[in-house]
Amino acid sequence: QVQLVESGGRLVLPGGSLRLSCAASGSIFSMYTMGWYRQAPGKQRELVLSISSGGGTNVADSVKGRFTISRDNAKRTVYLQMNSLKPEDTAVYYCNAKYGAANYWGQGTQVTVPD
Repeated sequence: QVQLVESGGRLVLPGGSLRLSCAASGSIFSMYTMGWYRQAPGKQRELVLSISSGGGTNVADSVKGRFTISRDNAKRTVYLQMNSLKPEDTAVYYCNAKYGAANYWGQGTQVTVPD
């Protein structure tokens, strides 16, 4: 069992930056593929970025060049660095951990970028 706790979400002005953190419990964090997803009101949850145990990343086109993902296996934490934020980035951001058939979600953290 893995528990994920996100933090860092808040209101930020357009063009600003924000870093989200996701702290994970469990002893095999380094083996998980970690991801950040987001869900805007009335829309489906979508992948933003993911990072595999080997460090490979998968990036949504909408955030390329603006968002990056990183992980600190010693701290069992994954980060989402968001730069040049836009109103369309407004959403609840969820942390995700996958390993084999295991799939875990955090409770989400709200990011709001006003028009």
